[in-house]
Amino acid sequence: MRAAVCVRAGGPEVLEIRDVPVPAVRDGWSLVRVMGAGLNRSELRTRQGHSPGVRFPRVLGIECVGVVVASTDPALPEGTTVAAVMGEMGREFDGGYAEYVLLPDALLMPVTTTLAWEVLAALPETYLTAQGAFDALGIRPGETLLIRGGTSSVGLAAASIAHGHGVEIAATTRRPEKAGALRAAGVDHVLLDDGGSPITPWPAGPSHVLDLVGASTVVDSLRLVRRGGTVCVAGSLGGWLIRDFEPIAMIPSGTRLTAFHSNDAKGSAGAAVLERVVREVETGVYQPHVDRVFGLDDIAAAHQYMEDNRAAGKVVMLPRGTS
Repeated sequence: MRAAVCVRAGGPEVLEIRDVPVPAVRDGWSLVRVMGAGLNRSELRTRQGHSPGVRFPRVLGIECVGVVVASTDPALPEGTTVAAVMGEMGREFDGGYAEYVLLPDALLMPVTTTLAWEVLAALPETYLTAQGAFDALGIRPGETLLIRGGTSSVGLAAASIAHGHGVEIAATTRRPEKAGALRAAGVDHVLLDDGGSPITPWPAGPSHVLDLVGASTVVDSLRLVRRGGTVCVAGSLGGWLIRDFEPIAMIPSGTRLTAFHSNDAKGSAGAAVLERVVREVETGVYQPHVDRVFGLDDIAAAHQYMEDNRAAGKVVMLPRGTS
C-alpha cells in the first residue's frame, strides 16, 4: 500500500510517499481501507517535532473514515463504514495518511450514511469537537454566541451547528478575505480580530463564548461574556497555559468556565454524537464547509497550505485522489 510517512521532524518535505506493507490484522484491531482523512493542525505540530513521545518514521493522521476490510470483532464485519479519531492515532501508532490503516476496535465508530467521502471525512474530529463544545455550553435557541477563532475548521463547524439551532452568532477572524466563509456558515456578525478585545453587537455581552484561540484570550473572554454566561475553551491556537491565572479574581461571580477536548469523543463515547451529526448534515441542518481536497500524493502541499493559514474550513485528503 501507499502511505505518507513522516521520516523526521521538519517542514512539509519530510512527508514522503512510500510503498509499505499492509498491516496484518490482530486480536483487538481491525484493518480499514481509508477513504478519506481530515487534516488537522495538531498533525502539523507533530510533523514539526512538537509532540513529545512521537517517534519517527510515523504515518500521521489523527482521524479517518473508511471501510472495514478485515476484523476479528464480529461487531465489525467486512464492509462496515467506520470513522475513527484520536486515541493516539498518528502518534503512538500509524494513522490515516495511508491507503489502509490498522486501528484498535475500540476506536472505530460504525456509521450509516450516503454522504460523499470528502464530506464524511470532514466531520469526525471537527464536528465531534464543535458538537461537544456546543453541548458543554448548553446554548438554547434565541441565545447569543461569540466564536473566537471563527475561521478554523472547528469554528466554522460550530457556527453551522449554532445556526442550525437558531442561535445568533458573532465570530472573529484575523483575515478579512475569510468573512464570506463565516457568513456562509451562518455567522450574523463578522468581527475582525486585530489582536485586541472584540467589540460584540450585544451591549451586555454574548450569553456564551466558544474560545478556540485558547490560553491567550480566555481571560478576555471571561470579561466579555454576559454575567452568568458560559465560556468554553476547545482550542489551543494561542497556546496551552494561562500564566498567573487567579480564578477568584478572573472569573466573574456566577460566570462559568468549562472546556471540551475531542479525546472525550473517541470510540463508543462519540459514536452516537457522530450519528447525530451525520443525520443533521444529511438533512441540511448543518452545512459543513470543505475548503479543499488533496490527494495522498499532494500531502506535503496540503501541509504547506495549512501552515500558510490559507484554509477557511476543513482540509481533506482522499488517498485515491479527487477523480
